Amino acid sequence: MSYDAIVLAGGAAQRLGGADKPSLSVGGRPLLDRVLDACTDARTTIVVGGRRPTARPVHWTREEPPGGGPVAALDAGLRRTTAELVLVLSADLPFLDRETVQALLTAPGGHEGALLRDQDGRDQPLIAVYRGEPLRRELALLATEHGSLAGLPLRALTAELDLTRVAAPPFASFDCDTWDDLAAARARIREHGTVLDQWITAVKSELGIDLPVDVKALLDLARDAAHGVDRPAAPLTTFLVGYAAARAEAAGADPAQAVAEASHKAADLALRWAAEAKAADSPAASQENGSG
Repeated sequence: MSYDAIVLAGGAAQRLGGADKPSLSVGGRPLLDRVLDACTDARTTIVVGGRRPTARPVHWTREEPPGGGPVAALDAGLRRTTAELVLVLSADLPFLDRETVQALLTAPGGHEGALLRDQDGRDQPLIAVYRGEPLRRELALLATEHGSLAGLPLRALTAELDLTRVAAPPFASFDCDTWDDLAAARARIREHGTVLDQWITAVKSELGIDLPVDVKALLDLARDAAHGVDRPAAPLTTFLVGYAAARAEAAGADPAQAVAEASHKAADLALRWAAEAKAADSPAASQENGSG
């Protein structure tokens, strides 16, 4: 689905003592990059705020006046977009994912947009999809009525739009407004049961890889290599599987299928290796070798 994305990254972060919030890290990656990961398929991505390094290319703009608040920032970003649908996000959402973004993009139907509704029943206008023309219309009316968009609350804008709601999955709307929030996000990312998924996502983003990873298959392969051959064989084998898959992809193979096939071959080899070792260590094998 074609859409443009606007990420608001110019807030004062008063409850963080004025720290550059989008650059603060969770799971070793800046908050802004984590948000940008959720909308990699946007046709155009506009970041409203001061320029800073990002993991993927974006377009930059600033609200007038700088620090003029979310409505002014949204207006500045909207001026750089052309798509019918516009995704609007704040830059401090460490757990927002592509599935939640896709749910928002498919939700509007006959409405003028869709807001994420968090698990406490609160609307999140900075995790939302809007139709561009109604949004431009309301911004123009507000500017005429108030003389300036600076300092206006978002509810002054969203109250005039026909918006539907999308229920938020757990933690999708979690934002980092305080140091305690940041500490909680950093702790959650290391929780048992989620740490591997978070780590794999972070590594893929860091390396510029957009590939479904069958974590169970790779862990099974590592286990078979470690137990059937030698413990250091586990990381070395998974590295070689990745290299083989990359070569197959370069030759035109589907990348996910290439990983699956390379993993299957290496796992079978590890099992055969282990079977031979077990046979060689069995009493029957020892007697056979001795009688020869």
